[in-house]
Amino acid sequence: MTLIKRRPLFTDFFENDRFFDNFEKDLINRIPSVNITENGKEFKIEFGAPGLKKEDFKIDIDKNTLTVSSEKEEKKKEENERFTKQEFNYSSFSRSFILPDSVETENVKAKYEDGVLKIHIGKKEDSKNKEKKQIQVS
Repeated sequence: MTLIKRRPLFTDFFENDRFFDNFEKDLINRIPSVNITENGKEFKIEFGAPGLKKEDFKIDIDKNTLTVSSEKEEKKKEENERFTKQEFNYSSFSRSFILPDSVETENVKAKYEDGVLKIHIGKKEDSKNKEKKQIQVS
């Protein structure tokens, strides 16, 4: 007779690294990655957000804080002779950025194309014309 020691299913589930790896990957995939660039006339913020529509985004500027958010709800229903299966999927994110004083909050444009949300924020005229200068230390 061979004695086999079994581990409880609960222990296997939580000690299994694959569960937490997938959980972490799912969490990371729900928050869009962001690229921020600056040139002489504007700031450009790009969000990698495939699978969304332009109507899914909400962009707000409150004082000097830019907030980009999205909420999406999907429902899937599958009916069969013997059962009905209904799944709900909710996804959302919100990211906020503190804008410098050099931005012109009245000059903001946003466009969603090919899975990328692009936000252009213009700079104030006086900040565009300032040239770089070096300060001597005395």
